[in-house]
Amino acid sequence: MVSAPKDVLIRRAMPGEADLLSELAMRSKAHWGYSEEFMDACRRELRYEAPHITANPVFVIEADSRVAGFYSTRPLSPSSVELDGLFVEPEFIGTGLGRQLVAHARQIAIAAGATTMVIQGDPNASSFYLAMGAVPAGQCESRSVPGRLLPVFQIDLTSG
Repeated sequence: MVSAPKDVLIRRAMPGEADLLSELAMRSKAHWGYSEEFMDACRRELRYEAPHITANPVFVIEADSRVAGFYSTRPLSPSSVELDGLFVEPEFIGTGLGRQLVAHARQIAIAAGATTMVIQGDPNASSFYLAMGAVPAGQCESRSVPGRLLPVFQIDLTSG
């Protein structure tokens, strides 16, 4: 197993990093062995634009002075936020960076007044989200691949 990086920083993403984050999202998704055709279908959904980064909480995690992952959230209601993107560079998957990003996303959502975090997860990440304290909350259809059902999770932000 790869060891956790020692020099880690979480900071707000900058609009000029949109391409970098989009490419990172594609590499992270491809880590799960999806076909090129599938990845092409996901390209639009995994594209991050500067206005999105400006308008929503988007944070990157730097490991050893380079961007190693990021997350994005968006409000669903005054009390609910969606974790609408969480991606880690494949070489850092399993090192705890994803766990740090979820913990940070929780703090930011709580500070904004949210009591629930909703996650539409990749099926390959289900065990990760369950380990983060999420509970299954149904399924929804993929925005990229019609007919593909994705697991939905919720995290109660009012409990420790």
